[in-house]
Amino acid sequence: MQKQIEFYENKLAYEMDPSDLYAAFENSTEYIAVDTRQAFGYDKEHIPTAINLPHRTMTEETTQHLDKSKIYVCYCDGIGCNASTKGALKLTKLGFRVKELMGGIEWWKYDGYATEGQKATSGSMFECAC
Repeated sequence: MQKQIEFYENKLAYEMDPSDLYAAFENSTEYIAVDTRQAFGYDKEHIPTAINLPHRTMTEETTQHLDKSKIYVCYCDGIGCNASTKGALKLTKLGFRVKELMGGIEWWKYDGYATEGQKATSGSMFECAC
């Protein structure tokens, strides 16, 4: 039973769902959403306040401006895309604290949260206080 407990604790330590991220945005300033897709995906639609850092371009140089005391929550399109996993792995290797958003932007929208960008959705739950 202890191994199973450790499994679930580890899973929760490295993943969060959209409602977890929404709550984190409302209750803390230490979380930053990272859209790990290419710029055209980010430009089309992204989570409010998210930064765009495509996983293919993540290096020490391209991440040197980021605050390593923050928690970076990587996301991509959703369950059919692994850009968030690739980005989370790269950021972790670069020394950042990282989580992965389960379901990506698709589950974010499914749960009723707004998006920004060329094809922004109003959602029913998220208001950006940017």
